[in-house]
Amino acid sequence: MGKTISCSVLLALISCFYLLFATALDTITPSKSIKDPDVIISQKGLFRLGFFSLVNSSNRYVGILPLKDSSGILTISDDGNLVVSNGKAEILWSTNVNNTAPNATTAQLLDSGNLVLSNGEDGASSLWESFEDPSNAFIETMKISTDVKTGRKVELKSWKSIDDPSDGNFSLSLEPFNSPEGIIRKNNQLYYRTGPWNGNTFIGLIDKYAAYLEGFYVADNPQQPYYMTYEFSNDSMLIYSELDSQGKFIEWKWDEGKGNWINKYSSYQTNCDVYGYCGAFGICDSSKRTICSCLKGFKPRNIEEWSRGNWSSGCSRTTLLHCQRDNNGSGASQGDDGFLEMKMMKVPAFPHLSSISNGQCKDQCMNMKNCSCVAYAYDDGIGCMLWSGDLIDVQKFSASGVDLYIRLPSSELDKEKSSKVIVITTVTAGIVVITISALFLWCGMAKQRGTNKRHKQIKHKSYSENVRESLIGVKLQQLPLFNFEELATATNNFHPEKRLGQGGFGPVYKGTLDDGKEIAVKRLSKASGQGLEEFMNEVVVISKLQHRNLVRLLGCCVEAEEKILVYEFMPNKSLDAFLFDPIRQRLLDWRKRFNIIEGISRGLLYLHRDSRLKIIHRDLKASNVLLDQDLNPKISDFGMARIFGGDENQANTKRVVGTYGYMSPEYAMQGQFSEKSDVFSYGVLLLEIVSGRRNTSFYNNKDDLSLLGYAWKLWREGNIWGLVDKVILESKSYSNNEKEIWRCIHVGLLCVQEYTKDRPTISTVISMLNSEISDLNTPKQPAFTQAPLMSHDVEDRGSLNGVTLTNLDGR
Repeated sequence: MGKTISCSVLLALISCFYLLFATALDTITPSKSIKDPDVIISQKGLFRLGFFSLVNSSNRYVGILPLKDSSGILTISDDGNLVVSNGKAEILWSTNVNNTAPNATTAQLLDSGNLVLSNGEDGASSLWESFEDPSNAFIETMKISTDVKTGRKVELKSWKSIDDPSDGNFSLSLEPFNSPEGIIRKNNQLYYRTGPWNGNTFIGLIDKYAAYLEGFYVADNPQQPYYMTYEFSNDSMLIYSELDSQGKFIEWKWDEGKGNWINKYSSYQTNCDVYGYCGAFGICDSSKRTICSCLKGFKPRNIEEWSRGNWSSGCSRTTLLHCQRDNNGSGASQGDDGFLEMKMMKVPAFPHLSSISNGQCKDQCMNMKNCSCVAYAYDDGIGCMLWSGDLIDVQKFSASGVDLYIRLPSSELDKEKSSKVIVITTVTAGIVVITISALFLWCGMAKQRGTNKRHKQIKHKSYSENVRESLIGVKLQQLPLFNFEELATATNNFHPEKRLGQGGFGPVYKGTLDDGKEIAVKRLSKASGQGLEEFMNEVVVISKLQHRNLVRLLGCCVEAEEKILVYEFMPNKSLDAFLFDPIRQRLLDWRKRFNIIEGISRGLLYLHRDSRLKIIHRDLKASNVLLDQDLNPKISDFGMARIFGGDENQANTKRVVGTYGYMSPEYAMQGQFSEKSDVFSYGVLLLEIVSGRRNTSFYNNKDDLSLLGYAWKLWREGNIWGLVDKVILESKSYSNNEKEIWRCIHVGLLCVQEYTKDRPTISTVISMLNSEISDLNTPKQPAFTQAPLMSHDVEDRGSLNGVTLTNLDGR
């Protein structure tokens, strides 16, 4: 026991820790202060209050206040306020309360985690509580509240980043609309909503688990402040929630077995959870390929914007309601309007509530004056919900949700019925025609099939079945096997318009499966120098890997002579498509580039050290780094990768594979490869990211230098900033990132040293990039500083077009 479990939570002035069998004072008095690094601990040892530092910050904090050194003091001042001051006695923060008995004031850390400032004048009355001035954390017995009468709110505020606990862009509060809802705001604009509270849960949560937690409670008495809180009966259950810097409300639970906090629930799952993502009268469905569409009977207000994927303008009615066409608005012909039922929905924002029964809800909506009611829904805990005006933030759920009824003119409802009849009739007729045609076709081809059957079986068995046996031999039965017809349909028979690119393995196509899932289909080219060995190698290697910075293999296809790999689809293609394009590279500011650098290094660390296998990639380059929709990097193409045994550090090969400009000297010349070979390729890639130039673009330059030679020349001249991409140099934030950019260039040069002993490991690289190692070695002259003399034929095969080389003879 005696173990400290840090929950990394700030509660205004509280650094929150769970402890066992800890003993210390729990109270600050005018004569007893906390001076860094002193602490106080709650009576039962559940919480600790003191100064601390964040991982990537040299500042000291107590709450959210940065102190530049360890001279901070938390004390009670002469006027009875709790204050934070530095070594110069400068007050950095104060509770700012009026205290009539300052000499009797104490600040006590309770076992609830609440820090309470009080005095003894009237029985230890509370003057200030940390629970009423929280930061980003929500723990047991704390109340997120709104007082309608006074307008006072107790709300969570996100951190600016994981390394900066000052107030960020997001806040979380309980809003007493017509029914209480949990609300997240971004820069004071509505960003996410839970839907109304029905006494048991928020009905707009696609996953209601969090709301069913034991002890979760929302008080919605209109005469009192609204608040939500929770308290568990099981004291051993350690759970807290936080509003993170990206606006997600995340619930964490302590896992004793893993010795770490695990994510139990997150409020934000997809773009559909962003408030009003599809605009007025739009419906968001994350299961569909195009997640936004218009409600039945509505059309896009701005077709051009919708075609570009900007749905914020929403939709408008295709046909007016019948009562809208009645100038009197009396609703005399209301029978010509009806309601379309939509099941399992997140209901729109801002409903009007009525206490009438479910059966009367439809009639009340229909009878409201001037066509003002456009939709209704009913929930047993809330009652009848009615909407007028625009319907905003409608979402289709795969489970749970509420049935929503949309008001439409009878003509639109008739179209719905007619379309169903037409579909049924068409399908029936089609089945009959296809059946008859198939019968005749089968009869005509029966003889021919009999003639060819034996030859086809022999050929198929000799190739396809042997490959399948190989798959089974390496125990990959768990990997999904796609059939060729399914992938041909998904890619429109491998149509050229679906082609994403070309690699050494063969062409890659974009595909869409029947369920709408987008995939990348990598088809072995018959002209490729790679074959079954590389195919099997990639399947074996990547099927065993799972990491956020490695592309995910979804399955494979082996039929006749076809060898196909199916990957998750990366909408932004590869890094080189951004980095070396004069237009798209402007989307890569320094922060995005550094995120890509870090992501590649984390993926490489997983391959080298953290996975069950030790894997050398052997072909790391910009075209083999794919980017997801948020430009996060994923390493791909493991056809050349090699698995090492636990005690192996280096291997030799007579078959050198890779790409000009990225291969390390010991590998290109002697066939020796190791972790340091990948580090060399990583160094080249790092310098490319900083400079925005291909290593191979330096062929035939006037100084006869490669990118490595050019970087080394500028380094020796003290003009290293001449290497940096103009996009970065011209950005407003350039001056704030100079040290980080310089460090990346320094690390890149260390990675491309000629001898392996002079190159760092990837784990050391990560420490260098994060400034955990501050004193870097001085780089020596890199390998391959001169541009190679290449014939025209070889250059065409090089990395200028991202093609991978095989069977390369060393010089």
